[in-house]
Amino acid sequence: MNAEAYDATPPLGGTAGEVLTRYLHQRAAAFLRALSLRGGNEAEADALLRGSARRIGGALHIYAPLTDPSWAEPLRTELGWLTTTLGREPQYATRLARLLSALRRLSVAADEPAVAVGGAAAPAPSGGPLALGAARAGALLERQLTLARTRAHSASLQAMGSSRFHALADAIAVLVSEVPLAPAAAAPARTAMPPLASQAYRRFADAAAALPLHRAAHPYNADAVQASLGADLTADLQDAPWHQVRVLLRLSRYAAEVARQDGDAADRQRLAEAAGLLERHREAAESASAVAAAARTPRIAPATAYALGVLHADQRHEVEAARFAFSRLWQAAIPGPRGL
Repeated sequence: MNAEAYDATPPLGGTAGEVLTRYLHQRAAAFLRALSLRGGNEAEADALLRGSARRIGGALHIYAPLTDPSWAEPLRTELGWLTTTLGREPQYATRLARLLSALRRLSVAADEPAVAVGGAAAPAPSGGPLALGAARAGALLERQLTLARTRAHSASLQAMGSSRFHALADAIAVLVSEVPLAPAAAAPARTAMPPLASQAYRRFADAAAALPLHRAAHPYNADAVQASLGADLTADLQDAPWHQVRVLLRLSRYAAEVARQDGDAADRQRLAEAAGLLERHREAAESASAVAAAARTPRIAPATAYALGVLHADQRHEVEAARFAFSRLWQAAIPGPRGL
């Protein structure tokens, strides 16, 4: 989970409040350290800020019965605002790099069909419609996503200089030394925390079970790809449950991180792989949406539109590949019937 080492010694020793407080203290300290790094490496510092903010917010959500709600709920809201604001710029950068790389790959594959020359295969440029439109399609995507990234960067700078952020930073500074707890936090950690962590895992497992895993287990789900070529709402409805499972899995892993209930090595590895596949799914789905938006640009050349269409289909196939891999991984991990 790209988390800094968290040491609860012994695991779940003491009260639930002590264990949660220890975790929040460490995450708050990491948040403040990231702030001090912004003058040097802004991208690295913002990544640390987002990671710390997500973990603090996740812990406050999962272990809400242990904290004062009048304090925790507003703090969670502000942490969510910060992670969303800081997350947009790197997402646009990653999306652009992904799409330009895919476009180059598709163009090379189209331009270099194998032909026999003296009994051996050799490339022969085809100069087809994809090759003609790829450069313009790439330029269009670069222009649109670079503009979006620039706007996101400006929004991040504005947010970091706002009174809202300074109030949040002050709250995190207080969190380093003080955590307002509820009476339930006085219970032993060994009895109070595992049920809450298990509840987070069950929410994830139930959401995963509700996915069309048997359908996704077909490596070429042409119906889903065809549906995604229709209205944007259709693709959004398809993708939204998978995105929700990704969020719930992340929360479940945070819950285990706080309570030190990660399970055995095989279980941790499986959850890490599942998280990676769902992140791959998100990136491909959002990249396909960006391509669809570019294709709606008025008066683009037919060759450009064709290249964008091929690229969109490529990204939707990546979506289906991620669903297929997640389905194989998750169904193999769960014994017994799953009612799908």
